[in-house]
Amino acid sequence: MAEPIPRLDPAEVAHWIREQAAGRGRYVFGIAGPPGCGKSTLAERVGAELDAPVLAMDGFHLPNRVLLARGLLQVKGAPETFDAAAFVGTVGEIRNATDVVSCPGFDRTIDAPVADCVRIVPDDTVVVVEGNYLLLEGDPWVSLSGLFDAIAYLDVPGDIRRERLIARHVEFGRDRVDAVEFVSRSDEANAALVEASRTRADLIVAASN
Repeated sequence: MAEPIPRLDPAEVAHWIREQAAGRGRYVFGIAGPPGCGKSTLAERVGAELDAPVLAMDGFHLPNRVLLARGLLQVKGAPETFDAAAFVGTVGEIRNATDVVSCPGFDRTIDAPVADCVRIVPDDTVVVVEGNYLLLEGDPWVSLSGLFDAIAYLDVPGDIRRERLIARHVEFGRDRVDAVEFVSRSDEANAALVEASRTRADLIVAASN
């Protein structure tokens, strides 16, 4: 019988990483989870506690003009709306880098990636990477598993997660009716895909709110 996946409280994550990373070279830690679970918030908290840079997968969204041309703008956030190969390649650079790695970020106010927002330097002994699809098994995502020292799955009650998503969409310009429809149609389909990958995580981070 397989060993149960360890479970941590969010407040314990930085300490767990510090213990795991002690005496090693660069330690790359991933935070996966469905849309709206709080990956960015947890990643920033852990990064601040460990003085570690944070790379968000959202910086690898394909530009809206490309999504529009491909008929994918209405499902933005699905796996096919990211430059997955570039993301995997960048995580590989971070894993093996001896020089500075410059990475994109994502600006929600303009709903677009922004180049060269995150700089990872050789002295960064811990790097935190967050994104929905770190645990997917299909190509090229499956290659990520060999590039992380550990990947956590952030588990949050579904009703809390959905309400966060609706509020986020409203904050950035959708009316509430449209936000609820988008969450129900697109975000929840992506959430189901991500939740199916949770058994591949090295630990579960369980948050109640």
